[in-house]
Amino acid sequence: MAVTAGSTAETVETVFRIESARIIAGVARIVRDVSIAEELAQDALVAALERWPESGVPDRPGAWLMATAKHRAVDLVRRRETYARKLAEVGRALEDVPPPEETADFDDPDRIDDDLLRLIFTACHPVLSTQARTALTLRLLGGLTTDEIARAFLTSEPTVAQRIVRAKRTLAQAGVPFEVPYGTGRDERLASVLEVIYLIFNEGYSATAGDDLVRPALCEDALRLVRVLAGLMPGEPEVHGLAALLEFQSSRTAARTGPDGRPVLLADQNRARWNRMLILRGAEALRRAGTGPYSVQAAIAACHARAVRYEDTDWQSIAALYGRLAALTPSPVVELNRAVAVSMAEGPAAGLELVDALAGERALRDYHLLPSVRGDLLERLGRGAEARTEFERAASLTRNARERDLLRERAARAGAGGPSRTGA
Repeated sequence: MAVTAGSTAETVETVFRIESARIIAGVARIVRDVSIAEELAQDALVAALERWPESGVPDRPGAWLMATAKHRAVDLVRRRETYARKLAEVGRALEDVPPPEETADFDDPDRIDDDLLRLIFTACHPVLSTQARTALTLRLLGGLTTDEIARAFLTSEPTVAQRIVRAKRTLAQAGVPFEVPYGTGRDERLASVLEVIYLIFNEGYSATAGDDLVRPALCEDALRLVRVLAGLMPGEPEVHGLAALLEFQSSRTAARTGPDGRPVLLADQNRARWNRMLILRGAEALRRAGTGPYSVQAAIAACHARAVRYEDTDWQSIAALYGRLAALTPSPVVELNRAVAVSMAEGPAAGLELVDALAGERALRDYHLLPSVRGDLLERLGRGAEARTEFERAASLTRNARERDLLRERAARAGAGGPSRTGA
């Protein structure tokens, strides 16, 4: 079927965006280098842009791109080393790589899943910095361009490009194998993967800087990645724990901001706008979760999801779950969240006592949520002037414009003796 160059280009870009992670993963199995694999995947993209306007879009365009990229990978391997040596390295599978017209290898779900899992563990290897892992994961697995990643994290495109280049170089220099880890070190490697996905989601869910409170695209990327990972590793309870957490949190996205983009506090959210399908998916994932940190956080999120009204929230259970989370991963931030739950279960005075105990924590020195929570508790106790000071301090610390505006409004209301609404 003949198509125009413009429509073909759009089709190619769409297919490549969807299939790029699988293509890169499949090629990386042959060349054992994610940087070269990405280049060969891009070569396949260029080949499609050149050939499809004349030949038409194949019935299975993703399979065509995969086979083309793999053919080029085999050619590269054979040029670089003798055929016999490469056969010993990667096995006789090289001879079985089909040309673009043949797609049997592409249709092998077990092989594709194995390759994709290897790519996930390689991109999230602990040898890389957190920033590098995040950028590389979004590039290789999320299919984002460097410009899109830069805009998502409010940084420059050259900075992101440098991080990705350095990450690939580091993986090559460290000789990181393209494999799924087993035995010793597996838990650490899996923890690194989950951390990257969690960080991507959190940056989308509560942006640290900029004019928007929420960046839905990052949340969607993280949710897609964790769903893929849960499908590839069905026997890992903590993977399902993170999946449950992200499903529950994502269910509230539409209600967290008003029509003008202003934040809406949990107590004021219209729960009819919470996505019931995502809540059901979260509940299903939670049934397969374990007892690790992400699973406990998912259980906390489930308590909120089950409450039809804010007043129905089971704060006693949430406070107990935060206590369990604090035992698993001791952290001042976890203790701050526990203080909020305790204040709702036992009263603001009990919560304020816990918050004041955190005042000397260096990790919270410039954390805007510490004075924000303290201001909320003081406001609930009727100590408006003190609350105003705390809200003003919180506003001076946050780098997110939407949060800053909200905190300034709360400061003005507290100073005027207005009604209190918790930001829990």
